[in-house]
Amino acid sequence: MLRTDAVGVAREVCRAEDVGVGSPWRGRWAPGWWGLGPRRGVFVLGIAVVVAVVVAVLAAVAVVRLAGSSPPAAAQDRPGTVLLVPGYGGEQGALAVLAERLRVAGRAVVVVVPPGDGTGDLAGQATALDSAAEQVLDAGAPSVDVVGYSAGGVVARLWVAREDTARAARRVVTLGAPLHGARIAAAGTGLVPGACPRACQQLAPGSALLRELDATPLPAALPWVSLWTADDETVVPPESARLPGAVNVEVQQVCPDARVAHGQLPTDPLVTGIVLRALGPVPMQAPGPADCAALRAVGTRTAAGTP
Repeated sequence: MLRTDAVGVAREVCRAEDVGVGSPWRGRWAPGWWGLGPRRGVFVLGIAVVVAVVVAVLAAVAVVRLAGSSPPAAAQDRPGTVLLVPGYGGEQGALAVLAERLRVAGRAVVVVVPPGDGTGDLAGQATALDSAAEQVLDAGAPSVDVVGYSAGGVVARLWVAREDTARAARRVVTLGAPLHGARIAAAGTGLVPGACPRACQQLAPGSALLRELDATPLPAALPWVSLWTADDETVVPPESARLPGAVNVEVQQVCPDARVAHGQLPTDPLVTGIVLRALGPVPMQAPGPADCAALRAVGTRTAAGTP
């Protein structure tokens, strides 16, 4: 370890070669300052002081950087940019529809672009989400809201579990997210291993990544809505979206007559209404049948371009 005290540094500098060749201290530490001439003692003391000051400054800078590396926890009364995280394969068409409806409602929106073709390591996709969050925060957003569709919900979960920037997340909404895996991924892993990319393998029930997330509770102060549809034939079972600590909502519990497939979650007016309410200024609560008509109406209005 680098010495930061002046005497210690001086003693390390003043080894026996600084005393006479025949000295009994040859190969040992010089006995204090009296083994040096006056000029050399002043010179070495000056070096020691400079080194100590430099080390102290560097240590202070490191402390400041560490203290400033994590953004403050998001205030619920200061909605920021909404980050939309696409599902497996990174297809953004359906999310573009939801993004436009959120903009109609007055929200700033960014659709996160996953690396590659969106089938690679979900940790890399979480890093892309982290970069997007940092960019909007650096641009002045007071917080971020995250909406993760399908596998994008697992990416959001991973981001919250691993990244310090996630402290700036105000609210999270996941749509049809296979948070505990999907049977289709398990089938792909078991039957045709070479045809199941890394993200596919990670979405198989019981994967190491999903076990890690299962063992990681949600932050107590982070409101999270996990929404799914009973008609989901892609994420099976649909209840894989259920998340301890979140507000769990099945679409049919709000509107029993709703018919929403997995691919329709980002574009269905009812789902849009639920997302807008979940990201709104009021405390997050589970909607029920009494809210069905109003939520559908909100989603329909924004779909028509009316706030």
